[in-house]
Amino acid sequence: MSQVIKILKDIVSIKSVTPNDGGILKYIENYLPEYQAEYFNKNGVSNLLLKKRFSDGEYLCFAGHIDVVPSGENWKYDPFSAIEKDGYIYGRGTQDMKSGVSAMVETLKTTTNFRGTLSLLLTSDEEGEAEFGTVMVLQELKERGELPDYSIITEPTCETEFGDIIKVGRRGSINGTLIIQGKQGHVAYPKKSINPIHMFSKKLEKLAGYQFDNGNQFFDSSQLIITDIRGGLEVTNVTPDNLKIMFNVRNSTETTLNDVKIYVENICSDLDFSLKIFQSSSPFLTDKDSKIVKILDKSVSEICKTEPHLSTGGGTSDARFMGEFGVKVAEFGVRNDRIHSINERTSIDEVEKLYQVCKKVIENF
Repeated sequence: MSQVIKILKDIVSIKSVTPNDGGILKYIENYLPEYQAEYFNKNGVSNLLLKKRFSDGEYLCFAGHIDVVPSGENWKYDPFSAIEKDGYIYGRGTQDMKSGVSAMVETLKTTTNFRGTLSLLLTSDEEGEAEFGTVMVLQELKERGELPDYSIITEPTCETEFGDIIKVGRRGSINGTLIIQGKQGHVAYPKKSINPIHMFSKKLEKLAGYQFDNGNQFFDSSQLIITDIRGGLEVTNVTPDNLKIMFNVRNSTETTLNDVKIYVENICSDLDFSLKIFQSSSPFLTDKDSKIVKILDKSVSEICKTEPHLSTGGGTSDARFMGEFGVKVAEFGVRNDRIHSINERTSIDEVEKLYQVCKKVIENF
């Protein structure tokens, strides 16, 4: 068994459901004693920064998370036993993203020379609210003037085959709650009430699925998706007092929070309404000609014998925080076909190749 697979099995066997790290961070700290360790802990969230300055030069930070979502039921194997079967390791977090963590850890362990500074930033709160995770650490590093120049996050990015996708950006996420106020009353006397559902019904088509932009080379269009509509008392003889509509916009760099806010307010301008809207994550894009993207692309091509596609698809990750703080970041990891699912698993071959890609990044840097 290779060392990177041993690490993977060890940490998959440790239950680390958000925000509990289960002792994984201490395990990794002990495995990398030559790196300076610093913990950033708050509100039950544990974060670990392992750092080593090899020489003058640029600062590259590997990053990721050791927390996992709950396992659920009806697994073929114990989700925290790291069972090996037919070339796969089964267990919660094997794809998302303990495989990537194992590859990064072993890369740092086996690196003896680097022109600059290397670090590994790990959090136990990526799958949760992430308020006291990577973003908190980056804020502290910014205040010290110690932000990295570049970052690689080994989130599971590949889709059809290992080596097919590198993530160079992510869409943002805008969340909104719209309340249309009416006047509750008896259905037999509609003139004595104000039905907010009737008032908004003709406007619904202007809201549902609205596209704020046409996207660009790297992003799909920013579309408003209604996620919940409710009003009334679940009876047939009382009109509702208000109508509540919740929505989300996964926005590209072409659309801002203010664009969405103004559009919704204009639709409702003749109504009695309230709107709460906030950006839970901002969109970012690392230029394809950035040093980190070019090196990662070259490294993946050399190890996987593929031509990876540069993508911004998928959900959010801690890469969004790197982008917000001006750190040039790219993501590459194993296939993501079973993330968050029952019987999550990852291929041993992919994990070993991911380690080789990380090593090649160090070599090409």
